[in-house]
Amino acid sequence: MNWAANRAAQENGEAGFTLVELLVALMIFGLIAGAGAAILAFSVRAQGATSARLDEASALARLGSLLAADLGQAVDRPSRDERGVRRPGFQGTAETMELARGGWTNLDDGPRASVQKVAYRAGGDALERLAWPMLDGAVPAAAPVVTGVRAVRLRYRYRGAWSDRWDGTAAPLPDAAEVTVLRRDGTSLRQVFLVGTGYAAGPG
Repeated sequence: MNWAANRAAQENGEAGFTLVELLVALMIFGLIAGAGAAILAFSVRAQGATSARLDEASALARLGSLLAADLGQAVDRPSRDERGVRRPGFQGTAETMELARGGWTNLDDGPRASVQKVAYRAGGDALERLAWPMLDGAVPAAAPVVTGVRAVRLRYRYRGAWSDRWDGTAAPLPDAAEVTVLRRDGTSLRQVFLVGTGYAAGPG
């Protein structure tokens, strides 16, 4: 009798889904939704990791360009700090490096020299570049170039020998400078630059 009633209901268009069918449909929908959420989360993480790597590569390239320009245009121009103490045109230790460089473009035609004093040092977890607005008696402004830095090692080459310190007694400028950046992720970047070679930027 029940079979006959169900048959009649189906023929009249009154049949519905059973509880088992609804549960199966909900389970399939849940699986599809979970897979979609997992794919979306993976895409977001991959995009974040890619952006971080690209930013890191850009920062390292910018560091190389700054060092090449600064060291290539290094000049023997002594200066005085904010206390009036005389400082050589180029001096450095294993952790810091300070130099005077030429070729400082004066786009706004301001009243200043074309020589700029700059320095590099490790500050916090970043490698900082310090720039003085004037050669003598000024306070520098620091700007981070590369972050995630654990340590910085500097060496100076003169007549075939490397040294961890340069005070300008042997010569005003070394022949080359080596910069090694140790990252917090365990990687290291080592670059060697000629000093005082009259570096000139390319066209444009």
